[in-house]
Amino acid sequence: MELNLPFLEKTFILALRGIPVSLEITVLSILLAALPAYLMALARLYHVKIASQIIKVFISLIRGTPMIVQILFIYSLLPSLINAVAVRCSSSFNVFDIHPVVYAVVVFTLHASVMLSEVIRASITTVDRGQLDAAYALGMRQQQAFRLIILPQAAVEAVPNLGTLTVNLFKETSLSFLMTVKDITAIAKIEASYGYNYIEAYVDIFIIYLIMCSLIQLVFYIVEKALNHAR
Repeated sequence: MELNLPFLEKTFILALRGIPVSLEITVLSILLAALPAYLMALARLYHVKIASQIIKVFISLIRGTPMIVQILFIYSLLPSLINAVAVRCSSSFNVFDIHPVVYAVVVFTLHASVMLSEVIRASITTVDRGQLDAAYALGMRQQQAFRLIILPQAAVEAVPNLGTLTVNLFKETSLSFLMTVKDITAIAKIEASYGYNYIEAYVDIFIIYLIMCSLIQLVFYIVEKALNHAR
């Protein structure tokens, strides 16, 4: 079977327009997940009784359910429930006016918060406990020692895993088309539907994600090298 090269080239160029959308969802999700992930990591490290148990349940819920199920719940079921409540309360709020990107960011933020909390927790545990004890011996308070000694070293250790998380999250944004978000995958699939050129569209999607994920990995590799050199 021969590929339709003109279609392949045209769709590739069109699908490139979805890159900013995919990057926006990825970056926003990680930024919004950063604080909750940090707090979850600390709660588990210090064994905060009630909070750590709730967090474990939340992590199990996110990890134990397919991403597509989470998308269907948040994008399809949740708006209907919110709308029913709004109607009952005689509110003029229309949940269906919310842009699909918002739902995508919510879904991937939940996912990123779980993954990022594990990255943060693992990176903190790599720092030698003796350094914290030495900081206490010098008269530092716990918050001060944690901020000045533990976190800077943990941040360097977290870079490789953070890079992996970012790459995985960027790839998973390809599911955003299920929420009618016009990302890379959605644009290519829409173009393919006109002439049933799905093979060419999938080749375009494959190439774009391969290039973008390689670039993201390269950026984190450069950052990691720079931080290690500075340290």
